[in-house]
Amino acid sequence: MLIVRLWVVALLGWAGGVHAHVLSADDRVSPHFGWSFEPWVVALLVASGGLYAVGYLRLRRRSRRSRNVRAVHLASFACGWLALTIALDSPLDTLAAALFSAHMVQHEMLMLVAAPLLVIGRPLAVWIWTFPASMRSAIAHAVRTHWIRVPWRVLTMPLVAWLLHAAVLWGWHAPVFFEAALARRGIHTLQHASFLIGALLFWWTVFGNTSRGAHSAHALLSLFTTMVHTGALGALLTLAPGLWYPSYIESTSALGFDPLQDQQLGGLVMWVPGGLAYVIGGLALGARWLARRAPSPSAIRVDIDGASVRGTAAQDG
Repeated sequence: MLIVRLWVVALLGWAGGVHAHVLSADDRVSPHFGWSFEPWVVALLVASGGLYAVGYLRLRRRSRRSRNVRAVHLASFACGWLALTIALDSPLDTLAAALFSAHMVQHEMLMLVAAPLLVIGRPLAVWIWTFPASMRSAIAHAVRTHWIRVPWRVLTMPLVAWLLHAAVLWGWHAPVFFEAALARRGIHTLQHASFLIGALLFWWTVFGNTSRGAHSAHALLSLFTTMVHTGALGALLTLAPGLWYPSYIESTSALGFDPLQDQQLGGLVMWVPGGLAYVIGGLALGARWLARRAPSPSAIRVDIDGASVRGTAAQDG
């Protein structure tokens, strides 16, 4: 499927624009919070939003069919785009470098708000319509190549996407890697990029692949098991008797917060609201599955009319 394979290109583009703020030693003592407006992040956000707007308008003019569905996709992409902007460019990005709890909010916005909404918005199916027909054909030929098709099939296997998402989450929260990300901007950017890419792949296996009619059971299992293991990580952070990340001691104390309580709050953010997000995803998936199985009103009318005809024929006989 062309649109499916194009996600590989989008993942690389989004990953290149994920920026992570790292406070200097002076900023940790007296942090200043404001909008970061990292040029690469702003450029990619503006480009992705502009491409979606142009593609959406062209699709809307091209056909009146499924306008309600496209409107839902537009609203979903817009909300996901806004969540990505808040997570990466707003004062939350600076605050996340000073407070662990704010850092957890930032991570949850990337993985549990922006990622699923962007997947539901299906941007690649819209972006491709911003290009002329000749370029669309060239893009279609490129994404059908063996080098893109095979890796995409592997990465979007439910088990593979689940394992990648889990490995990224648990690996980066290991103290040695988390501390390294706090100390070095490049590692911090890699951390956020892997969070976003892993989440996009995971949520694609849940909401993105509508061509698989029987994938709902796999998706529900993925959601449930992910809720369990992320909840376990959040509980470990909340109930830990000591600090996992000493780098936050100075900045948290400078803001008047207890470092251990800040860590506990961050764990609760992952544990409770994070778990609720997976529950909401499961309910949405179940509602979509039930809607597909429900008979349409026209089919019901046909059945009723057919029964009436058969009943009349039986009486006449």
